[in-house]
Amino acid sequence: MQGNYLKRSGITLFAIGLLTASCATHSGPAGNMKGTSDSHEIEKRIRDEYTQWKGTQHRLGGTDQSGIDCSGFVKEVYKTLFNMELPRTTKGQVKEGSPISRKDLQAGDLVFFKPPTYPRHVGIFLSGNEFVHASKSKGVIISRIDPDYWGEYYWTARRVLSSAHP
Repeated sequence: MQGNYLKRSGITLFAIGLLTASCATHSGPAGNMKGTSDSHEIEKRIRDEYTQWKGTQHRLGGTDQSGIDCSGFVKEVYKTLFNMELPRTTKGQVKEGSPISRKDLQAGDLVFFKPPTYPRHVGIFLSGNEFVHASKSKGVIISRIDPDYWGEYYWTARRVLSSAHP
């Protein structure tokens, strides 16, 4: 009798362990990315989310698809994809995470600019000098950090995803 109890307990603990492990690595659209180390997966998820927002017009203080500003867009993407609450403003977002150099940018890093049209601007780095952001003139769009405009106004970058992320 005692042997059957231990056998059942062992099987139960094994099953619980499997269920716990599968839940901890869930990476569905609204799942937390903790446990993954694939920057390509992070970039893919951001690009997939971009398709939901592409062309959404800019609206200062906006927080949804009827109109959104740059920091609102970053906040919503991080909440949806990474289950992270970021501050609502660029002023707050630039204090999050750790500073990183431009040469070390990875998918998911926040990139900040100081263009002449407004005091601060933020977007989410993808790869190959591309980032996604809510542009004042073009709405939610993917742009390049090239020397002609965004590269000239590049300010800083922050890594806000945990060390479990690439």
